[in-house]
Amino acid sequence: MASEYLKWKARDEKPAPPPRERTKKEKLLNWLHYNKLWLIIGAVLLWIVGSMLWNVLGIGQVKPDVIVAYVGRDPIPEEAARAFELALAPLAEDRNGDGSVVVELRQYAVNRSGDPASVVYYNYAANTELMADITQAESYLFLTEDPEGVQLAYQIYARDDGSPPEDEDYEAMDKVYRWGDCPALAALELDPAPFENLYLGRRCFYSEREAEAQRGNELLWERMTEGATR
Repeated sequence: MASEYLKWKARDEKPAPPPRERTKKEKLLNWLHYNKLWLIIGAVLLWIVGSMLWNVLGIGQVKPDVIVAYVGRDPIPEEAARAFELALAPLAEDRNGDGSVVVELRQYAVNRSGDPASVVYYNYAANTELMADITQAESYLFLTEDPEGVQLAYQIYARDDGSPPEDEDYEAMDKVYRWGDCPALAALELDPAPFENLYLGRRCFYSEREAEAQRGNELLWERMTEGATR
């Protein structure tokens, strides 16, 4: 039984009011405050996965109908490369059926000159990208100032009938054409300086998968080399 003193002490005390119910906005702000780190991490992961899917599916990307690889010492100037793509498009076909003809010039500066400290890195990167291109049968045509070096390194040039060379055949000059010896190329409205010392060849295919990936580009090769001499 409580003492009279305790009853007297508690005579004016009132019970504590119940805690105020938070509004929906206050609850949301409180939740965001304690979970903002996880939200940021989740957003970053979602962006990474979305970007990967975007690239894999090719959403929003214009796919080229034909890819031309330049393998040389130093890159072709960007303006000249773009002019080449536009000038070559009328000779190509709409192979992917998207209503437009797109030519892409990929540049692999495998013997880049310049600062020795960076040359090794750039040459290694270019060679790695070129090998991936060849393995995946992406580029159909190859431009280079050193066709013999390219054939010796990759044995990629096809013979005149389109067939691959024999195992011991590393000859290049009977499989390529000098730019200036191709009337169709000489007629293109391009600054000749970046191209006049280049040779053009088409790649050979060692499997049906590779050949199927480039089906339809034979006509482009015929148009570019029509009337050409060696």
